[in-house]
Amino acid sequence: MPRPLKARIHLSSIRHNLGLARRHAPASRVLAVIKANGYGHGMLRVAQALRGADGLAVLSLDEAAALRAAGFSQPIVLLEGIFGVEDIPAVVDNRVTCVIHRPAQMEWLCNAAVSRPIDVWLKVNSGMNRLGFSPAAVADAVAHLRQSAAVGNLLLMTHLATADERRGAGWQLAAFQQSTAGLSLPASLANSAALLRYPETHADWVRPGIMLYGVSPFADESAARAGLRPAMTLQSEIIAVQQASAGETIGYGEGCRVERTTRVGIVACGYADGYPRHAPSGTPILVGGAKTQLLGRVSMDMLAADLTDLPTAAVGSPVVLWGEGLPVEDVAHAAGTIGYELLCALAPRVPVAEEE
Repeated sequence: MPRPLKARIHLSSIRHNLGLARRHAPASRVLAVIKANGYGHGMLRVAQALRGADGLAVLSLDEAAALRAAGFSQPIVLLEGIFGVEDIPAVVDNRVTCVIHRPAQMEWLCNAAVSRPIDVWLKVNSGMNRLGFSPAAVADAVAHLRQSAAVGNLLLMTHLATADERRGAGWQLAAFQQSTAGLSLPASLANSAALLRYPETHADWVRPGIMLYGVSPFADESAARAGLRPAMTLQSEIIAVQQASAGETIGYGEGCRVERTTRVGIVACGYADGYPRHAPSGTPILVGGAKTQLLGRVSMDMLAADLTDLPTAAVGSPVVLWGEGLPVEDVAHAAGTIGYELLCALAPRVPVAEEE
């Protein structure tokens, strides 16, 4: 028999979450972000579920080429743009829209001899200070791009640093509007957090990412409360049961010493599968639909769950590490990280099953 660990990808949940994005931003087009292998869910699998999106956003030209080869015809936006003039033929061949965030990229593109114009999203640094042209340089960059025969449609974009936090999106929205005033170009600002909470940022295109996978972008609001459904369930089984007496330890390094006689369920899942090694004792786990907790250090291929208060739990009992019944945000919070990281870290060795 195969090892019981697997990830289930709920395609209907992805479609539901896309529909929720549309309901929140009915006047905007939706660019679905599917980079990082569809946030760990499988890029082509996710793209199939997101065929209703107006466009798709990726990180690499290889991803864009794979989408075109699979028959996807909507706009594909390359979020970090090109890394050299040698990338331009692939951009043209695959009809890729390029983000331009620094002068060198702009020059490569403007000086290129191309068989068809390349659509450009010009990135404005509105305060995140990661990528983008400074507000003072935006107008000149737009003028330069408009003069080039290699450039097709032009859009202005920025990325919001605190839309998921108390400061919100208003400060960057104001900076973006000030730096782009009078340019009369379409715009894209809203990530998942801004899409759900700040309609004034919706503009012409919204860019949902984490919300499409059923994860709340907010620390103060659950995915369920936001109307989102989890797209991935990581599940396994109890493969052995031990009993530890009061004072004994569980796992490597004696990291967990129990204070009472404890039934310990060994689960077929470990850090080599993508479960966070740094998750501490107390991290939530579902066994047979009942919530319990992690005990001791996570091993490469196994972890331990407390079965003391679950008398019917035994070898073969189903375990949910995150997903249906156990939000990945709860596991991430306990482990001191974010849901994005857990989903993206799913290991290639974990079998993945699709379901509606």
